[in-house]
Amino acid sequence: MLAPPTPTTWHIALPRGATAVPIARAMVRCAMQDLQATADRTTAQLLAAELVANALKHTRGADPVELVVELGAGGCRVEVHDGDGRHLDGLGAPPPAPSAPPPPGDGSAAPACARGRGLLLVRSLSSASGCRPTPRGKAVWFTLPELRQRPRSR
Repeated sequence: MLAPPTPTTWHIALPRGATAVPIARAMVRCAMQDLQATADRTTAQLLAAELVANALKHTRGADPVELVVELGAGGCRVEVHDGDGRHLDGLGAPPPAPSAPPPPGDGSAAPACARGRGLLLVRSLSSASGCRPTPRGKAVWFTLPELRQRPRSR
């Protein structure tokens, strides 16, 4: 008897409110287990929570935030979709190691992405990250590499 094909994507609409972040963490863990992803689940949960919290803090409206977990050739990709079309800077290649201490000051001259630590975590702990436009707004994403071979389905 043939087993049903293993799914490759989960889509989860998250409520706007205090429960969104813990729900996102739990759903990433469940999605990765269901998708048989071998990427670091603890890191995926942490980074997804950062992106969901960021989306809730910086967007308005009643539309839910959508969480997407996808297993692909490049690893496990997690996206957070929101209704705000403004591009989010500060993602991409991991930041270079600082060669000199930052100048004194309150940090107000720094770009918005540099003021918080959430995007720094995403950039530092993921193998890739970014922001792309969607028909409804934008998707902020990160990828974690698979750590070992997935079990073969019979």
